[in-house]
Amino acid sequence: MNSEEKVWEKVLIARHIKRPTAKVLIEYLITDFVELHGDRYYHDDLCMVSGIGYLNDLPITIISQEKGDTTREKILYNFGMPHPEGYRKALRLMKQAEKFKRPILFIIDTPGAYPGKGAEERGQARAIANNLATMIDLKVPLISVVLGEGGSGGALGIGVTDEIWMFENAIYSILSPEGFASILYKDASKAKMAARVMRLTAEDLYAFKIVDKIIPEYNGGLHNEHEKSFSELKKGLISEFNELAKVDSNLLIKKRYKKYRDIGIYEET
Repeated sequence: MNSEEKVWEKVLIARHIKRPTAKVLIEYLITDFVELHGDRYYHDDLCMVSGIGYLNDLPITIISQEKGDTTREKILYNFGMPHPEGYRKALRLMKQAEKFKRPILFIIDTPGAYPGKGAEERGQARAIANNLATMIDLKVPLISVVLGEGGSGGALGIGVTDEIWMFENAIYSILSPEGFASILYKDASKAKMAARVMRLTAEDLYAFKIVDKIIPEYNGGLHNEHEKSFSELKKGLISEFNELAKVDSNLLIKKRYKKYRDIGIYEET
């Protein structure tokens, strides 16, 4: 299997119909989870499944993107594509977490923010931009985990965090390989080639120092075996949140700011 085929295989695994969704991961990680609803402006975006609970004995806020399992659920959750009210709901919970000094876990799994006319009319771009501006200054520990797909600003809208972790077969990119191929090559059928060029795998992003940790997958991917990977993730999250809690909030913000300023800067050796 050549490099192009290997990368495309990861794309297919990340999108696998039986890959566990955010709700499955939340159920594994969090006890006493209480989902919170609504953006207090328009309505409740079901795609952005968010709430509070406990990671072991640590009170925590969880903000996630849910794709759904069955066909009915996928339609209900809009195939994991949030509307602006989803990002506003996320923002409301971020501010609530900061008020009560709760760390936040973000679970990213979206092909991108919903690009429909109504979403644009209700301020999709501004909603995402407000989240970016707010997250960089939040005074609580933030960790994001890319579960499946991390697409464009739709993922970044809940992805400005102290640590970015990815599952081994997850992907994270500026847009889908099909969209990239349509723009760059004027041919969506060249998605495999685009995927390789985009460097969207966990290994690539770790090498670029964008991703801080890769969670291994077993037996061909999470769709075959997820409990072992979820267990390793849980142990890692507990440890990392405890370490981040020791850091002064002002220093935490400075380090977070530096992390994103340093992305894309490389020294020749």
